[in-house]
Order: sequence, then structure tokens, then C-alpha cells
Amino acid sequence: MIDLLGYGGFFLSTALIFGLIALGLNLQWGLTGLFNVGIAGFVAIGAYSSAILTTPETVDRVGGFGWPIVAGWLAAAAITATAAAFTGYATLRLKSDYLAITTFGVAVVVQLVALNAQSLTGGPFGVAFIPRPFASVQDQSVLFNLSNLGVIAAVTLAVYLALERLSRSPWGRVLRALREDERAAIALGKSAQSYRVQAFAVGGAVMGLAGAVQAHFIGFIAPDNYLPTLTFQVWAMLMVGGSGSNRGALLGAIVVWAIWVGSGSVTAALVPADLQARAASLQIVAIGVMLCLILLWRPQGFFGSGRSPK
Repeated sequence: MIDLLGYGGFFLSTALIFGLIALGLNLQWGLTGLFNVGIAGFVAIGAYSSAILTTPETVDRVGGFGWPIVAGWLAAAAITATAAAFTGYATLRLKSDYLAITTFGVAVVVQLVALNAQSLTGGPFGVAFIPRPFASVQDQSVLFNLSNLGVIAAVTLAVYLALERLSRSPWGRVLRALREDERAAIALGKSAQSYRVQAFAVGGAVMGLAGAVQAHFIGFIAPDNYLPTLTFQVWAMLMVGGSGSNRGALLGAIVVWAIWVGSGSVTAALVPADLQARAASLQIVAIGVMLCLILLWRPQGFFGSGRSPK
């Protein structure tokens, strides 16, 4: 029972981190209609930024700044917001399909930099010894996981409330107007380029914060953590929960992560050990089938408004 409680804390912590990423995507796509398929890249920027700033000094990699964890998280959000704003300024004049290609290219570039810039990111060996909250009790898995769950839940709640407030503010109403009828919003004197860059930057900051929180929760990061599969997972979470709904983003993250973990457990139990590497792709198949079924039953997702961004 105690082990189950500890695993429950770990599961929910991971799901809420994905929920944070989905909240950032919901601001970009659900509220503004910006088709970002470079999610993994922005999450990686946040994770590596915080890791570099907070880890102890090493002889073969930049680091040793010794920043507090919270300062690392805030810096990660700011750095990722800057990277997202730069990307947005350069690309948001493009239509949705070209924007998707460009943001995917950004994610590939970030992943390649993480893989090859060994003096900065540790290369394929990644970054280890990332400070973890409540590290003094990490030998007590239940207490450690539940303590981290409390911190992650508090961060997620704060971001959720902030985004809810933003979405109901005049700024959020302008974003919805740009999504629904760009020409009418421009006719009213609103700058589409400026507002879209702002939305892309704020969404990127949330993704970067999620990456930093995940890095400190796990204590180790590597380029393989930020493959396109991550982007697929987060998009599935938002579609299941309902595009345009912050509640949907969080619920979709929990549901999809449960299916992902459950399909992995079933695969491990039923498939012989020598075939499990190939059978791992069944997790993606399970998410795809589930996504199709949910969209057939409820095209707008659990909490979606039923209107897709144009």
C-alpha cells in the first residue's frame, strides 16, 4: 500500500508536468491558433537552462553557478520566453503549415545542439547531479514523491490560475479575436504580429518552466528526453482534454499519461523480453487509437468549445 502511494505521487507529478506543457500549448494553439510542433525544443531549453545554472561545478561542462532551484526555474522560463519570442518574431508571418515546419526545425536544432555541444550540455551523456527538491528525504520514496507532488501541484495551480486570468483579460480577448477573425481585429487597430509574438513567448515560458521542473524532479536530463515523441504526447493531451480549455489541458495530460503508462505495463507483461524494444511503438499506437475514438465520440475533447482555431 505504501509503495502504491509513492508510485501514485510519482505518476501524478509526471502527469502534472505534462499538464504544464499542455497549458503552454493551449495558450499558443487553443487561444491564439499558433500551430507549434516544436514543443520538445522549448521544453529542452528550459530544462538545460535551469540545469546549467543550478548544478555543481564540473571540469568538462559549463556549470557550477550554484543558483537556488527556484531561481533556476524562473531563469529557465525567462530564457525560453526569449527564445520563443525570437522564433515567433521570425516565423509568425507564415501560415499554419509553414509555421509548423519551422517550429519543428527549431526543435530539431535544439536537440542537435544538446547532443553535440558537449561542453555546454554534456552531449549524449546529459547533465547529472541536478539539485532535487527535498533531496534529504529521497531515500524515503513515499515522502519524497509526495513532497515533490505538493510542489509541482502548487506550481501547476499558480500557472493555471494565471493563464485563466490572462485568458479573461483584454489581452486574452484580443488573442481570441485574432484567432476567430484576424481581419476584424486588425481593423480595430490591434497588431496581429505583436500579440502573436507575446502569446508565443508566454506559452514558451510555461513550456520552459515545465522542462525545468521536470529536470529537477528527475535529477538527470539527456537529449533523448526531448525527441518528437514528446511533442506528439502533448498534442494528444490537448486534443483529448479539449483545445481552448485550461482544465481540459490538465485533464487530458492525466488521461493520456495514464494510457501511455498502462500500455507500457501491458506490453512489458505480455511481450517477450527480446521483443520489447520493438513493441514499445505500441504505446504510440495505443495513444493514436484512443485519440481517434475520443475525437469520434467528442470531437471537441472533454472540455473543448467545439470550435477549432483557423
